[in-house]
Amino acid sequence: MVSTVNSWHCSVSVATVWTSPESARDIDELGLTNPVQLTKWLEKLSYEPRLDLCNGNRVQTQLLYGEPVLVEETIGDWAKVIAVWQPSKKDERGYPGWVPLAQLTKAEPIHAEGFAKVTVGKAQVWDTDGIPTVVVPLNTTLPYVKVEGDYIQVSTPHGEALLLNSNVVTTESIHHFEKLSSEAAVDKGLEFLDLPYFWGGMSSYGYDCSGFTYNMFAACGYSIPRDAGDQAKSGIEIPMERKELWEKGDLLFFANDNGKANVRHVGFYYGNGLLLHSPSTGKSIELLKLAGSSLENELCAVRRYGLIDKGATI
Repeated sequence: MVSTVNSWHCSVSVATVWTSPESARDIDELGLTNPVQLTKWLEKLSYEPRLDLCNGNRVQTQLLYGEPVLVEETIGDWAKVIAVWQPSKKDERGYPGWVPLAQLTKAEPIHAEGFAKVTVGKAQVWDTDGIPTVVVPLNTTLPYVKVEGDYIQVSTPHGEALLLNSNVVTTESIHHFEKLSSEAAVDKGLEFLDLPYFWGGMSSYGYDCSGFTYNMFAACGYSIPRDAGDQAKSGIEIPMERKELWEKGDLLFFANDNGKANVRHVGFYYGNGLLLHSPSTGKSIELLKLAGSSLENELCAVRRYGLIDKGATI
């Protein structure tokens, strides 16, 4: 049996974590509500306001349904939070930012058998009467109480609910989901080809570059740093000039000034000279031939995460 402590949880399918309460604009209203109207919000954002989420330093990251946070303070309708499941150099406890209070719930302690993690792009949640409620994205992780037939009963910010067994994997501890290979992370990533890039995105409604790599590894049982710069400092270093040593699932990092500036981008090495990545605002997740691309001369690091076979002694 496991017991979750009294804490605040994300109570919408995906909550955006803002740089400050002032960062959200009138056009973002649909993304601030509970229930969140995420699809309508994203459809409303044309290229320029999407780009401004990055260039205006408005968005930090996102939370998934049920994800726990520490609330440090509240100002009006906003809460300053720490996303404790998202490692970051910005705060040793997790990723900091601001979330509308309406999108958070202070949960009561509960007892559960373990945790269930969503393994499909999007999964339907039902209430215990079988009425559809919220749709949640890949990697949504909730305590589960019991399994009955085709369904698993989970504890959510809105009470007991149901998910299809076929849409989740389970474990007794949040830290003990089965660990798959880095190749499996790439194969999972292929399911999201053509998904539009979203700055700060951490869900299957839209990923940014490091949100994509973070979440594909999370789907395979690993917790890696949230941001590209932090990801480039962890894992096992692979000599970037030794391309014959690169393996499917290695992370390739890129920087301006021919790779000499700070890390600005990350993607998966697919093999055969190809990069699987979420490029930038206005583009979508793609497989890119690295040779001859604008990124070719910006490579600055190669790192290996996941199950290590040949790479452990490099």
